[in-house]
Amino acid sequence: MKVRLGNTQIGLAHYLGLWTVVATVFGSQELLRDIVDGQHLWSPWDYIRWGMIQWYTWAALAPWVFRLAEKHPIRAPLRLRGLGKQLPLSLGVTMLAMVIGALVSTLFEPSGFIQQLWYFVGQHFATGLLTYWALFAIQQAMAFHEEKSRRELEASQLTAELAQSRLRALKSQLQPHFLFNTLHAIATLLDEDTLSAEDMLLRLSDLLRAFLEDYDGQEISLKRELVLLDLYLGIQRTRFKDRLTTQIYVSPESLPCAVPSLILQPIVENAIRHGIGERLGVDCIEIECRRESDSLCIDVRNRNSTLESDAPSRQGHGIGLSNTALRLRELYGDEAHVRLEMIWPQGVVCRLRLPFREIEEPDESPEVVSA
Repeated sequence: MKVRLGNTQIGLAHYLGLWTVVATVFGSQELLRDIVDGQHLWSPWDYIRWGMIQWYTWAALAPWVFRLAEKHPIRAPLRLRGLGKQLPLSLGVTMLAMVIGALVSTLFEPSGFIQQLWYFVGQHFATGLLTYWALFAIQQAMAFHEEKSRRELEASQLTAELAQSRLRALKSQLQPHFLFNTLHAIATLLDEDTLSAEDMLLRLSDLLRAFLEDYDGQEISLKRELVLLDLYLGIQRTRFKDRLTTQIYVSPESLPCAVPSLILQPIVENAIRHGIGERLGVDCIEIECRRESDSLCIDVRNRNSTLESDAPSRQGHGIGLSNTALRLRELYGDEAHVRLEMIWPQGVVCRLRLPFREIEEPDESPEVVSA
């Protein structure tokens, strides 16, 4: 059996035990006061019995006090209105406690009800009034704490939902962007090399199927990400033929690390577009993945592009890297970053740093060359 105080439930044994301690403490205080004042001493049981009559009465009234405090709280902007209701309620409930105490005392004392009532009013009314307001304050504090916890939970849920909405929006921008560029490349090849265009369409179909399978999750393993990247690189190798070669170097311990899905494709796309997509000659795209302490380090290098020292492109090219930076900020905060740097003697490297955290996925190993 439980006693309900507001939204809190307490076992009956614990509840009565708490009030028994209060009754014993106050009964002992009365005994000590009589000893110090040199008054007539009663038996210890009498003092405890008087304390139990007084405080068990409040034990019975406490749930009602909590309900009254919940129904008529004192909160801004209704502070005066709430106080105006609680003042008469506190007086009324305290007087009721005096009446109940007097009625119970008549079962043990030779004096009548009126005499016991005057005794209780004279001896215990002020204490009873303070008890009412103490119970009221406890209920208000509990209600405030519950309201604060509820608001914090709602705020955290709204923050999480907002972050997920932002991530879904960022992710949804990448797929149409990539699809448009790939279809444009296929359309260019249709008149020049029909077989290559058909091969690109087949690879695009496999890649889009993989995108749809992974669309619901924001993170996948690096192993799975490299599988998706290999499909994309196959399309680009078909498009640029012998002008483009690719190398992937990955340490085996980094393969189970969680990475944002479709994080490498826009970076590699930028490397190709700003390399052989705009310049003559050949290029080699190198992807290196390794673990350094608690971080996953991914470098995407190409040798046929450059960065102007005064260009804003050091923070990203178009939707690709700006989108990547936003996704990293939403997922990892300050624990992850992406930046572009020049490499010697020529070329650009895009460096990603992510917190290392393993994720379990079905075993599907990409074709990579371990460093």
